[in-house]
Amino acid sequence: MTTKKPCATAGAIKPKPTDESAAAANSAKTAEKPPTDSVAGYVASSSSKATKRAYASDVRHFIRYGGALPATPAMVAEYLAKFAPTMKVATLERRCVAIAQAHRSQGLKSPMKADLVMATMKGIRRQHGTRQRAVKPITRDVLLEMLAVLDQQKSHPTKAARDRALLLVGFAGAFRRAELVALRVEDVTFHETHAEVLLRFSKTDQFGKGRTVFLPKASGERCPIQSLRAWLDVARIETGWLFRSVTKGGTISLEPLSAQSVALIVKRAAKAMGRAPEEFSGHSLRAGYVTTAAMASLPTWLIREQTGHRSDAVLARYIRPVEKRKIPSLL
Repeated sequence: MTTKKPCATAGAIKPKPTDESAAAANSAKTAEKPPTDSVAGYVASSSSKATKRAYASDVRHFIRYGGALPATPAMVAEYLAKFAPTMKVATLERRCVAIAQAHRSQGLKSPMKADLVMATMKGIRRQHGTRQRAVKPITRDVLLEMLAVLDQQKSHPTKAARDRALLLVGFAGAFRRAELVALRVEDVTFHETHAEVLLRFSKTDQFGKGRTVFLPKASGERCPIQSLRAWLDVARIETGWLFRSVTKGGTISLEPLSAQSVALIVKRAAKAMGRAPEEFSGHSLRAGYVTTAAMASLPTWLIREQTGHRSDAVLARYIRPVEKRKIPSLL
């Protein structure tokens, strides 16, 4: 004997949908659409080009040595352990960030928060330490010695003029190497007693608020303004990028120097004066300004005005060694 299912009558009252079911229905009707070109453009601008290049390079290295996307925690841990003896901890930490970013950008679950990966990085920090390599600062005396060596480059006068201007402006403005190569002629305003440089973007100003860097005149050939004018005259640059590559034949490019080129110019000058090139980097100019300013007893607020540091905490890394030299002997 079969039983008939009750049929819904015309006058039957349907159950009222709950708030959750209504929300689910609305969500299904309004499925998320892909972002428009306008939105995608702003998303693409959320990170600097340099950061994107660094992350892309890191991910390529990870994949080249056995990694994949998506990656498992074990895969990442093995990669970190493999390169821990040869890479700095800071580099491995950046690789972790890059791998995590690559997963997020593809809608994948990142393995970086897994216990295995976090424990591996903790062990690497304990065994290898997190102390960063400190390059030597190019202080005033070192800079003057470098400039004296540049004056002897008679075979490449155009390149020597550029390098002199780059070293002096980099030191006097306490610029980072990426800031130096991003400068344009239009960013520099010359005055009778000084020059003003508009820094449109920087490491700590990714949104382009901008700030003006003051370059005071100095005496003779050590003047950054005089050297900058000389470089622009020799190169016949009136607009566009301030510091550009120069071929052996003296041909000047229309493109700017790379940030790495600044480091190479510094290292080449260090080698020419008999110093170990590996002891210096592009950051040595900025560090040298802070160190020299501390040695001259400039107040920290004035140093920060030039460097753009927001607090004394970072400056202390440069100033403390100078202050330690003043500790008297108690014997």
